[in-house]
Amino acid sequence: MKSEPHDLSVLEDVLGHSFRCRELLEQALTHASYARELEAQNAAGGAPAPALDNEQMEFLGDAVLSFVVSQELFRRFPEYQEGELSKLRAHVVSARHLLRPARALKIGQFLRLGRGEERSGGRSKSALLTDALEAIIAALYLDGGIEPAHRFILQAILEPELAEVHKDGDKQLPVMDYKSALQEAAHASGRPQPRYVLVKEEGPDHRKMFTMDAHVGASAEGDKAFVRRSEGSTKKLAEQGAARKAWEYLQSLKGDSAGNAPGPASESSEQS
Repeated sequence: MKSEPHDLSVLEDVLGHSFRCRELLEQALTHASYARELEAQNAAGGAPAPALDNEQMEFLGDAVLSFVVSQELFRRFPEYQEGELSKLRAHVVSARHLLRPARALKIGQFLRLGRGEERSGGRSKSALLTDALEAIIAALYLDGGIEPAHRFILQAILEPELAEVHKDGDKQLPVMDYKSALQEAAHASGRPQPRYVLVKEEGPDHRKMFTMDAHVGASAEGDKAFVRRSEGSTKKLAEQGAARKAWEYLQSLKGDSAGNAPGPASESSEQS
């Protein structure tokens, strides 16, 4: 009558967690269409009983996912402002980006679907897959606490997505670590390791402002050296700002066959 999932021990191996309460994982994979059909079948047999689905677990899993991602971004990127952290978190936990790990886990083949959803291709529907992924996070949390949920979120969701953001250099999002990104870009273009120089430090102790220059040397192929400048309330922030401007300039060179030299540092001294 209704679709049964594949062997859940296979999914447990992928999740890296053996459930003490297997029913939690089963519920996380149960779509409402399956639960309603099961209730109807039970009622017809004279034994009405409610059947659990994954909708409430999806709600909890979404909260656990947001908490873990927020905690990790807060820890990893202390130089980011609240708006930057919020933007990056929204990117990581968006349904569009949750679809990739959901498909990688092959969640579709484990779903419990009613006949209507089965016939309409529910096993490949994006919404069903991402909802089930969030419900699985809730199941991990309810069965083993925050540790297995945290580990799974890092390995399957956060780390791969941060790597993609860094690789793509999405200008709508903060790159993970501009100093590291600049170092990699300089090395790839045959330039020496960038240097950072404190230009000035001004203001009272409680409102200091630092100005830093990022010096990027010439390449062996003759691409010219350049400097980018930025300000910040800490040396680290100023360095990151200068590194960001230098990194963005190197990215722009990829589409500039002429390799024009940048303007002087004073032309790019706006605050980061």
